[in-house]
Amino acid sequence: MRYAYYPGCVAQASGRELDTATRLVADKLGIELVDFPNFSCCGAGVVDEADFEVNLALNARNLALAEEKGIDMLTVCSTCTGMLTRANKTMEKDKALSMKVQNVLSHTGVEYNGTTKVKHLLWILATDYGYDKLREKVVFPLNGLKVASFYGCHILRPSDILGFENPENPQSFEQLITALGAEPIIYDGRVKCCGFPILFVKEEAAAKMSGNYLKDAKAHGADSMVTTCPLCHISLDTFQPKAEAAIGESLELPTLHLAQLVGLALGLEPKELGLSRHIVSPQKVLEKLSSLAVSV
Repeated sequence: MRYAYYPGCVAQASGRELDTATRLVADKLGIELVDFPNFSCCGAGVVDEADFEVNLALNARNLALAEEKGIDMLTVCSTCTGMLTRANKTMEKDKALSMKVQNVLSHTGVEYNGTTKVKHLLWILATDYGYDKLREKVVFPLNGLKVASFYGCHILRPSDILGFENPENPQSFEQLITALGAEPIIYDGRVKCCGFPILFVKEEAAAKMSGNYLKDAKAHGADSMVTTCPLCHISLDTFQPKAEAAIGESLELPTLHLAQLVGLALGLEPKELGLSRHIVSPQKVLEKLSSLAVSV
């Protein structure tokens, strides 16, 4: 298995533990990640809102670069997944706009033909790799750990563009959690918006949103929340103290990246997975797993 690795911006900066964990997990699973230093930002929330056509060209260029190598693209950010997939769909459906973008790309020396598929790490583990094969690689089953998934908007919606699974009742994350030996927690917030899009405009409203999801997951017995998106991680982990203040309750619910949860089950050390970088300490999660080590 070989993919063009698109980490996105956050996973290379404030959320670099996600990039580290992804690379370690890929190595353990025999997945080859091909780096493209000349990939650009997907433009979500910045270029996207200012100029749709420029944003489309940015993502078409990224896809074209992977296309030159003849490989599909692996993403670890639901927002990047949404932007890149939308570019593919738009270029396919709007031929006039596609021609305009192709003209722009001709000046950069790349050609877009639309053959590169965009696949989030979750989708790859669910389909290309498969749950059964993943289960065989687990050396430390996460038995007894109750995990609340948080999909993120852009890995589910708009469903006519993403099209991987039912956006109202997705199952891939829960099936993955089960394959790792943990127990998936079902709660309403798992398919909702984390609030990041308004975090720096209406901070209190965003904090209430994430706070209520964390509260709901915890009320359903979750030991941890796990995200598919570094932006969701910012809302749910980095800003969790503000979420607590917004809803007037203590939460202290550790939030992990998807790759970190998989890494723990594959026997990778918490330190190398970057768990110490989290604002909300995952120590309680690790202690719960340690207490089960004798039976593993």
